[in-house]
Amino acid sequence: MKTLEQRLTWCASFVEEALERQLSANILLMESPMTQAMRYAVLRGGKRIRAFLTIEFCCMFGGIPEDAADYACAMEMVHGYSLVHDDLPCMDNDDMRRGRPSCHKKFGETVALLAGDALLTQAFYCIGNHGTKESYNANSLAVQALSRCAGALGMCAGQQMDLAKDIQDYDALKMLHRLKTSALMEAACLLGYYAAKGIPNPDTEKKLEIYAQNVGLAFQIVDDLLDVNSTAEELGKPVGSDVKNGKCTVLKFLSQEEAFEEARRLSQESSALFAGYENSDSICQLPMYLLNRKK
Repeated sequence: MKTLEQRLTWCASFVEEALERQLSANILLMESPMTQAMRYAVLRGGKRIRAFLTIEFCCMFGGIPEDAADYACAMEMVHGYSLVHDDLPCMDNDDMRRGRPSCHKKFGETVALLAGDALLTQAFYCIGNHGTKESYNANSLAVQALSRCAGALGMCAGQQMDLAKDIQDYDALKMLHRLKTSALMEAACLLGYYAAKGIPNPDTEKKLEIYAQNVGLAFQIVDDLLDVNSTAEELGKPVGSDVKNGKCTVLKFLSQEEAFEEARRLSQESSALFAGYENSDSICQLPMYLLNRKK
């Protein structure tokens, strides 16, 4: 049986190959600065956590990785687009991402903006083009989940709250993180379930939502802690950028010790949610693994 580290490494390679196919020149039809920027934004980088959730939940519910490959690519494209737009001067104005220049520093703002837009729409093409007519129901559910979690009811709403810089209490900050970070993780979990089952199930969907919300909030707490305790070399981007950009972090309301304990509690609750399910080892181990990450 593979360890979690081995599963993560294998999944990253599996999804990388799938993304290469989805973003190849014969699919995109032309070579241009925009298509180069699209590949730059999503290939050869990142932890692939969202894709991993999609693949692992698909396997846990009885599918195989190939069943979820297109959905996992869609998740990475949406995540990649969000990072490209987050880094733009009109948003967070970050020059570095994953240890190399941000997309807009490499290709210019206009091309980066177009690349982000194209990645978002390409993600839904990946879902719509998945499988055969037997996949129509699963694809419909996947589109509904991803559009809800990535759009005005999810990630985009969280980004708006972040830009407004008007967070007055910890409950508001948690809402921001649930929208901006957890929502996309929720989509990743749901898409894995739909890839395997192709049918809705309110009880299962609720457990997946709770798992993702807890993991996402813990993930963001750790991000806030790393932003003050890590180094640029470890993170692959400047440290202290949250303070520079006037962002509200968990450390406005909790001490570092309190924040880490909150992240630990959320991670432990997530780990217990699917204990006892067949093939759930990676799903149960992932929250604690992310809690102790260094970048």
